Amino acid sequence: MTRRFTPKVVTANDLRLGDVVYLTADDTWSRHHHEAELIEDEAHAQMRLLHGAAQRQVVVGVYLADARPGPNGPEPIHFREAFRTRGPSNYPHGKQVDLAN
Repeated sequence: MTRRFTPKVVTANDLRLGDVVYLTADDTWSRHHHEAELIEDEAHAQMRLLHGAAQRQVVVGVYLADARPGPNGPEPIHFREAFRTRGPSNYPHGKQVDLAN
């Protein structure tokens, strides 16, 4: 019996700023999870992971994170990924500033 593939997004940290970023369908890196490409095929996910990991001059720590479709784009499934979408936890830096305004 084969296991069902859980949709994924490619995530990493911006090399220059350290911020969490997500690979979009048009091959750019976004700071917003909902703009990430939701990948629903395992082989395609592996190809996108390799594509992201090859961008060593832009990002570090590239990996696949579980996600689900949402009304505004992909949504994180696990607490860790939901936490990463909010940016640094040492308020008021990074995305925390955006949330406060």
